[in-house]
Amino acid sequence: MEYRHIFLTDKPLSKKYVNPNNHGNKPNLPERDRASQSRALREKWEDIWNQAREIDERISAVSMPTRDGVYVEFIGKPGFDLMTNNLEARRSGIILRNIRSITDDDGQETIKATLFIPTNKRDWLIKKINEYAEEETKNEKPKNDPLIRSIEDIRIALIESFWTDDKSLIPSDVPEWCEVWLTSVNEANTDRFFENARSLGVEVGTRKITFPDRTVVLARVTKSQLSTLIEINPSIAEYRKAREAVQYFINIDNQEQTEWVRDLQSRLITDLSNNVAICLLDSGVNNGHSLIEPVLMDSDLHTVNPDWGVSDNTAHRHGTLMSGIAAYGDISEILTTRDPIYLSYRLESVKILPPIGSNPPDLYGDITIQGLSRAEIQAPQRTHISCMAVTSKDGRDRGKPSSWSAAIDMLTSGYNDDKRRLFILSAGNIDDSEWGRYPDGNITDSIHDPGQSWNAITVGAYTEKSTLFDSEYESYMPLAERGQLSPFSTTSMVWSKEWPFKPEIVLEGGNLAKDCDGIICELEDLSLLSTGPQPTLRQFGLINATSAACALAARMAAKIQAMYPSAWPETVRGLMIHSAEWPSSLVRQVLSQEEQRRFGKTEIKKLLRVCGYGVPNLSKAIACKTNLLTLISENEIQPFTRDGSRYVTNEMHLHKLPWPTDTLLDLGETNVTLRVTLSYFIEPGPGEVGWKNKYRYASYALRFDLNKPGESESMFINRLSAAAAEEDEQSSSDSGSARWVIGKNNCKNGSIHSDYWSGTAADLAATNLIGIFPAIGWWRERPWQNRWDRKARYSLIVSLQTPEETMDVYTPIAIMLNTPIDIQI
Repeated sequence: MEYRHIFLTDKPLSKKYVNPNNHGNKPNLPERDRASQSRALREKWEDIWNQAREIDERISAVSMPTRDGVYVEFIGKPGFDLMTNNLEARRSGIILRNIRSITDDDGQETIKATLFIPTNKRDWLIKKINEYAEEETKNEKPKNDPLIRSIEDIRIALIESFWTDDKSLIPSDVPEWCEVWLTSVNEANTDRFFENARSLGVEVGTRKITFPDRTVVLARVTKSQLSTLIEINPSIAEYRKAREAVQYFINIDNQEQTEWVRDLQSRLITDLSNNVAICLLDSGVNNGHSLIEPVLMDSDLHTVNPDWGVSDNTAHRHGTLMSGIAAYGDISEILTTRDPIYLSYRLESVKILPPIGSNPPDLYGDITIQGLSRAEIQAPQRTHISCMAVTSKDGRDRGKPSSWSAAIDMLTSGYNDDKRRLFILSAGNIDDSEWGRYPDGNITDSIHDPGQSWNAITVGAYTEKSTLFDSEYESYMPLAERGQLSPFSTTSMVWSKEWPFKPEIVLEGGNLAKDCDGIICELEDLSLLSTGPQPTLRQFGLINATSAACALAARMAAKIQAMYPSAWPETVRGLMIHSAEWPSSLVRQVLSQEEQRRFGKTEIKKLLRVCGYGVPNLSKAIACKTNLLTLISENEIQPFTRDGSRYVTNEMHLHKLPWPTDTLLDLGETNVTLRVTLSYFIEPGPGEVGWKNKYRYASYALRFDLNKPGESESMFINRLSAAAAEEDEQSSSDSGSARWVIGKNNCKNGSIHSDYWSGTAADLAATNLIGIFPAIGWWRERPWQNRWDRKARYSLIVSLQTPEETMDVYTPIAIMLNTPIDIQI
């Protein structure tokens, strides 16, 4: 018997944050001789301004504008900190442009920072150096000691000081499309860049993306032109290689099956009254197919370029294949049944790919924003679940935010219009030249842009397809065993530890087969069946890889949203992750026998990097059972506030769980499982400025914790305050994490955190408090953006499960909360 989830209506208690006076960690600084350090930096500073004067004279001689200042690169000593926070003086116009970390062959990290120094602030550093050399603080330390000691070298900034992508991608004498990141959102500064670029004969793109403190534009430039732009424009922050054309990794092999379609049509029952829609951003959809026509109207076919039309007339006709999976799932699974087919959501299509060839390098973030906007303008009353299996050709970002992924984070967070949105992305697929290295090739191939988006659900692929029915292929063997990682799927194993765990979930993506000669190929039995793009020729087509998994995830999200039409996007996303589990065969594949035996936090981190939280379960995501209770609380918290001239952490939330205490005590030593998921959408702060301190990528972060048996409310609040202070200081301790399976440090990444605890029912009866507290973000650290007092939405999902259905934990709580228990699903 299944019941609806219980949405809690009582608001949590708000508790003011009290700083427990944690003074944090001291920076790691090299020892310096005060006199020689001062002398060396003075000489280098003077040399920089001499070079700047020569550049200005050369630029003026050819009647080009000068930038009225100089870009300077500050370099720390390998293995030590560079005090980048102390470098910036925004009121004086001295602003960090980027911060880069370079690791040498010995594993030592060198921090480099690029700043623009206005000409009228030429003496800024000299003054600090002189104070360091001649004056002391009350503590008898040299003034400006941390800053000056941390500087190993300073020099005039060159192209390499701005290039934050792979250095091998810097253009040569042949112009290439590059992203130019400008420091200001001021239209005048953007216009000046366009004017400067055109004066050099540089072709510029028509699109731009505006983020906090950054505007991104496109320019087709040579290396020489990039250098000149640095010399004449004062707003350059970064250069990156523009995104190349996309790829899909699909194989299509169709057969005529018209009679099957007619049978499916006869069983189809649609109810579109919930106003839930899956918006496919792809190659267009041919909605003349008999199975697509009932859920995709002509008025819901859109395009970002009217010259392309709206139909799916690309070479692969990928969009129509995606639409069949999004609507029906793997059609092969419903062909042989006689059950009714219920569809409670519709489809929308936005064509973002040209009919011939592929998009040139472009600002795909803007294309994505414009594409979804067309669907929303057409039907503003709907809840649109965006689904996009279009990715870049590579995974070179390795988790770092790009203009594309940040645009999706901006869109989902409602930065411009306060409207939150759910976005489903494919993880992207490994190159077919790597199939022979399965699964090692999947481990080393990074998830493709924009799959590193913090707010989107990024979907990888696993497979249950391991049986070959066609006797023609009796000499072939499936590459993956049942329940293992799909041979197509990429992972985040090569990402740095600070980036989110991606993919969050994995769904069916098909398999590959190998013959006796070692040749690897795609076969019909190992792919998913979908709607054929040309139904007059073939009713069905084949699709696989993370595209298919992405469409399946969108279908699941739409089913949840249709069941709970008022649920926030954060909640729908949270329920999908909350329901996910790791298949045992996938655990055995990813972890060695020794790692399985240990199965600690390190081993779990490896699983999270390969397959996220596992395979989501629609039944759990959509309904409760007598022995499985799910509580949902949707709330707003104000993470930060102002205290005089300081911007500080504001409040914490305390949720009192309505536990069936008597029932749990009666169960005594019976093992029960508690799972907690916290889902929220951050606002992005992209730009290669270190992504820490004031330039953190996320606007804020949230954490959760559960009180311990016997821990009073006041003791728990004090512990939460200490934890919040620890977050401020970026401590990496894992204290208090032992009772959680995934662990505190593994629950810091990204903007969704899920963990579970198993113990006795009696212990759980005494732990009924969940605390939500903020961690620092750029809302607080960049007060000039005027977002420090904003409220942040979050969805808290808590499940309690007992091992047997005869143990009823749902009914006591439903009665306590006056929830009707006769509403069955």
